[in-house]
Amino acid sequence: MEDCIFCKIAHGQVESQIVYQDEHLVAFDDINPQAPMHVLIIPRVHISSLLELGDGDEELVGRAHRLAARIARERGYDRRGFRVVANCGQDAGQSVPHLHFHVIGGRALQWPPG
Repeated sequence: MEDCIFCKIAHGQVESQIVYQDEHLVAFDDINPQAPMHVLIIPRVHISSLLELGDGDEELVGRAHRLAARIARERGYDRRGFRVVANCGQDAGQSVPHLHFHVIGGRALQWPPG
């Protein structure tokens, strides 16, 4: 989508602190971090939210979660813990209508969230 900031990041049209990228996913540091580690993982293809996932997207979601674990491990948050969150819709706090996973760690996270 032309107006989607995450699509622009995924295609190199907007600069970002890229942590990882391959043909399917891009991970980058959040510009407004809520914890010492706050990375966003996005698919290169535009999918608005979890509600828009279709048949065959299971591999993409699995790749994103494996990448979340890899990033947490590489940054040393695998032992203390981290959280992976996908907000879906305005009331859940989704501010960009492009599927993304927050990988958050480095501070005590409360439950329930929000």
